[in-house]
Amino acid sequence: MARSLPHPVALRALVERFGGVVQPEGADPPIVRLAPLASARSGDLSFLAAPRHRASAGGTHASAVIVSAELSPALAPDVVRVVVDDPLAHFGRVARWFEHVMEGDAPQPGIDPSASVSPRAVLGAGVRIGAHCVIEDGVVVGDDCSIGAHTTLARGVRVGAASVVHANVSVYRDCTLGARCIVHSGTVIGSDGFGFAREHGRWSKIPQLGTVVIGDDVEIGANCAIDRGALEDTVIGDGCKLDNLIQIAHNVRIGEHSALAGCVGVAGSAVIGRRCMIGGGAGILGHLEICDDVVVSAMSLVTRSISEPGFYSGVFPLMPNARWERSATIVRRLPELRDRVRTLEQAVRGAPMDSSDEQGED
Repeated sequence: MARSLPHPVALRALVERFGGVVQPEGADPPIVRLAPLASARSGDLSFLAAPRHRASAGGTHASAVIVSAELSPALAPDVVRVVVDDPLAHFGRVARWFEHVMEGDAPQPGIDPSASVSPRAVLGAGVRIGAHCVIEDGVVVGDDCSIGAHTTLARGVRVGAASVVHANVSVYRDCTLGARCIVHSGTVIGSDGFGFAREHGRWSKIPQLGTVVIGDDVEIGANCAIDRGALEDTVIGDGCKLDNLIQIAHNVRIGEHSALAGCVGVAGSAVIGRRCMIGGGAGILGHLEICDDVVVSAMSLVTRSISEPGFYSGVFPLMPNARWERSATIVRRLPELRDRVRTLEQAVRGAPMDSSDEQGED
């Protein structure tokens, strides 16, 4: 169950802060909690942002619901509405305020006595360094950053202002995080890319000499691995959002404001454009290019570059590679083959039957 505010807040106060139109006019129930439509009760504020949730909307017991004018009729007549243009984005703003109020005062700036901070590191104003952190030579941490317990920032790392690096994160040498980033626990940034050469039946390591450069306003989920580049850098653009358990290989470049869902794997030197959305469990092969504004559905495997914006899906069963290549060629030709079959069927239906057909002769 979601946490409640320490004290109720009037719905009218939330509308004054975040906007929207209250219907019916003058309604002002007290709000103490945010909740989903199906489980909401008196004192809860919920939201309706998608038509697929109409069924839950009709029976909700929420004190008020954030909703668009289009979906408002799905609510029972006695439910108070806050009508806005984009219910999900509006709810997000309200939820961030709730989080701030429920968290209370932020931890005080300072360095925990158990942390190891190099005298050659530069820490900005208002920085908080948690227990057992390791901050090595040449690290620069911007103003108002929070570095969680047991996190390691290796030599030469730079962290932009107001970023939050949660506990147990490892950032390898010379990597860069922009301003207002969030990195969740267990993530490793800057580990070696998978670079090996096969030599006389053995693998020899190719040094990974690049770094990782992460832009501003990026959020990285728990237990992600973002490899450093081999010669150039691995780059994640401003505003990108990465879910949990994502693998970003060496030299990958991800354009601004793209979002990758959980368990996505991106192989080396792939380039993903701006504002792309990659569904959970999808895989992108190395050295491919995906243009801006592409959506790849969950569990798809991208095996070729994508040069036109759109929504793409594709799954193929595992089989011996030679057979797979032949099958993939046939699949690509299926529309053409279907048209040819239809043409032949029409020709057969329109042609007179000869005597050999009637007698069943070959």
